[in-house]
Amino acid sequence: MHDLYMLQRCQSPLLSPLPLHLLLAAAMSLRLLLAAAFAAVLFPSLTTSSSAALGINYGQVADNLPPPQAALLLLRALNATRVKLYDANARILSAFAGTGTDFTVGVPDNLVPRLATDPSAAATWVRANILPHVPATSITAVTVGNEVLTGTDPTMLRSLLPAMESLHAALATCNLTSRVSVTTAHSLAVLSSSFPPSAAAFRREVLPYMSPLLGFLAKTGSPFLVNAYPYFAYKADPDQVDLSYVLFEAGGAATAGVVDPATGLRYGNMLHAQVDAVRAAISKANYGKGVEIMVSETGWPSRGDDDEAGATPANAARYNGNLMRMVAEGKGTPAAPGEPLVVYVFALFNEDQKPGPASERHYGLFKPDGMPAYDVGVKAPVITGWKGSGNGTSGGGGGGGTGLVVAQGPGGADGVGPGTGYYTVSAAAANKVKRRRRCVESLLVAAVIAMVSGLC
Repeated sequence: MHDLYMLQRCQSPLLSPLPLHLLLAAAMSLRLLLAAAFAAVLFPSLTTSSSAALGINYGQVADNLPPPQAALLLLRALNATRVKLYDANARILSAFAGTGTDFTVGVPDNLVPRLATDPSAAATWVRANILPHVPATSITAVTVGNEVLTGTDPTMLRSLLPAMESLHAALATCNLTSRVSVTTAHSLAVLSSSFPPSAAAFRREVLPYMSPLLGFLAKTGSPFLVNAYPYFAYKADPDQVDLSYVLFEAGGAATAGVVDPATGLRYGNMLHAQVDAVRAAISKANYGKGVEIMVSETGWPSRGDDDEAGATPANAARYNGNLMRMVAEGKGTPAAPGEPLVVYVFALFNEDQKPGPASERHYGLFKPDGMPAYDVGVKAPVITGWKGSGNGTSGGGGGGGTGLVVAQGPGGADGVGPGTGYYTVSAAAANKVKRRRRCVESLLVAAVIAMVSGLC
């Protein structure tokens, strides 16, 4: 009734009072149309095609990252509208409120057993990490743990599905299951083999956990997430694995493609072969229908140890640049050409505190100061307000920095000058934001017209 009260308050004293039914109609029209305009801003995926949406993993295992506001500018420059976190960082989620960015947030491994055994734990987690942010920030999925089924902890293996079911129930209590899906990310190591794709199957010891999990995903309409890294295959055997095949480039094996002898499908890059291997394994587990496959992580390091073959800025630029161009074109895999493949690039920043070989700390598209880690055919906006110190989520710094902006053509930023051409954004993609803004403006005008019509 607040809308009705405001309409009554706003009537001119020179006008005679309007009938109650007209005021109610005007209030309802205003509310619905303003809600539509609000949704167009906050949830563009509901009003525009998401086929060319690029996802980025926003990791935070570092002590020198910029604040979330700077990350937002870099993501916009890349035309990335999906972001995946490994937690539910409140500062990041708040900073992205109203931006239209779709977030996947994560439940860390150490909470999985508790969610599985304590019915109240999932509800508490949802109240603390989801409810404070929706709908202002679009949260579309929650991942429970990361690569749990390739671990060796029996408690974790037993707890994964019950934890997912508990979290889904908690979201259902809040009427959020139509908006927020529950899933988990898997390593390719869940497969007993990955080539040829049609011969792939889940490992025998994984199946007792995987089969019911697939049933849950199919029932709830949640995606199957896989972390797929062609880089690992090249690093393990650089003499036998064709570099052009893993970098999405013509030449070598990619010219004729690699053919699956059972299906006759021709693969021009390894990532598509890996995804279709997962597709075949899911189908063999009798859950092929209704389970979308998303690549939750893939990338290429720009630096590595001496024994990490191929970890160079040039190869990282070629892999990620060609990958992002493929995503922008909305391409599917040979086994599902009509289904644009959703991909999350790993990662937004180099993370200096990640353990392991040097490559683990050099997967970022950007350095912590906002400079690109390598050239993928982009050019940058100036980002000021931090010096690249601090953890990026507990406060900003002073000083300044630089960042980048995505080129609009096959050359430089103007489409004329020199550039790598690895990743460019089509005019249609660039105009989506403009069209959405015009749509919002039109809806707001329509709301006013509806209100006036109701008053007349």
